[in-house]
Amino acid sequence: MSYPEAMDWLFRTQTFGIKLGLDAPRDLLKEFLAYPAHGVKVIHVAGTNGKGSTCAMIDSIARACGCRSGLFTSPHLIEFRERIQVGGQQIPEEECAALLTELRVLCERMETHPTFFEITLVLAMRWFRLRECELIVLETGMGGRMDATTAVPADVCVITPIGMDHMQYLGDTLAKIAREKAGILVEGKPAVCSPQEPEARAVLEREANEKRSPMEFIDTPLLGYPMALAGEHQKWNAALAVTALHRAGFALSSDSVRHGLMKVSWPGRFEEIQPGVVLDGAHNAHSARVLARTWRQTFPSRQAALVFSAVADKDISTILEILAPLASQLFLCPIRSPRAVPAAELAKLLPADAPPHRLFETFQEAFAAASAHPDPVLVAGSLFLVGEARAFLTAGKYQSSSQ
Repeated sequence: MSYPEAMDWLFRTQTFGIKLGLDAPRDLLKEFLAYPAHGVKVIHVAGTNGKGSTCAMIDSIARACGCRSGLFTSPHLIEFRERIQVGGQQIPEEECAALLTELRVLCERMETHPTFFEITLVLAMRWFRLRECELIVLETGMGGRMDATTAVPADVCVITPIGMDHMQYLGDTLAKIAREKAGILVEGKPAVCSPQEPEARAVLEREANEKRSPMEFIDTPLLGYPMALAGEHQKWNAALAVTALHRAGFALSSDSVRHGLMKVSWPGRFEEIQPGVVLDGAHNAHSARVLARTWRQTFPSRQAALVFSAVADKDISTILEILAPLASQLFLCPIRSPRAVPAAELAKLLPADAPPHRLFETFQEAFAAASAHPDPVLVAGSLFLVGEARAFLTAGKYQSSSQ
């Protein structure tokens, strides 16, 4: 298959939906010779918020140490290949197409067809093996216990802040969600955790005790280093990243940590992509609160022209309740996704004291109107929206995805 043909086939597999479980990805990893080679370290990151930033920091610091690092994250913002990187470079189109061509043959022989996420993970793992990566950094897709990434044996497990999200899959209490996240823990292997709510921490400690996993909770942020990523919360993510690399056996110098944190790139997370335009994929209550704090620290005397959209399975009313006070005016629009919520439905979820709002049929129309407003523009509410916005603002070719 050519690269466009490979992408067309892969994205059609999203119709198989989300299937949580480890048997299918284990079979696919085995058949495609995609398990890590002996001696390769794997750091596995789960949590509700901050997973991607923490993974990006681990990868960047490791590369600053001279390590060949493979990074697997999801979802992409603009283009699929963002999900699979070695040495900070996306998998090339030619190699991506060639490996997907092999995978397609394998998948079509299997009794149950693998999902989009399973195929993407196995593609990444094979590429990391072919490129002889010394470290693999894996971000969970959802949860942990039954997430496909957990089929890859980890040397260090990392758990970022846990909050309420994906409740239809992970449970309707913090304790239930924490148990799913704790499912990444490996017998006898170390774990590093962010500070957690007491309910979540108690579950993590019990699960770690049962698996004899030495668990360390970070109690201070990493201070004294310049950070490429904005927000006080990123100093906590940096502390997680540094501790995880130490537990994996990497000898870090202050110079490598400094260089890694200054050079780390993680677009769409309080990213001032151009003067007066900020993108942030705040898509649940926890990340919305973090965004609100960071906005007030960065623009202490300014309100935002807020371009907002969200997908159907999110707690949209709570997110809007948190973000609406930041705005002088809201510009509501749908995103290009089967899970999109129409602008008129978003308006019904606004809090009673929300600022004035306007409805638009597309992001481009909403952004044009917001850009004419005197206040700085904030695009938030969904990573899919941020991807669409970033593609528009950088003249990129946006690949819409539902997963």
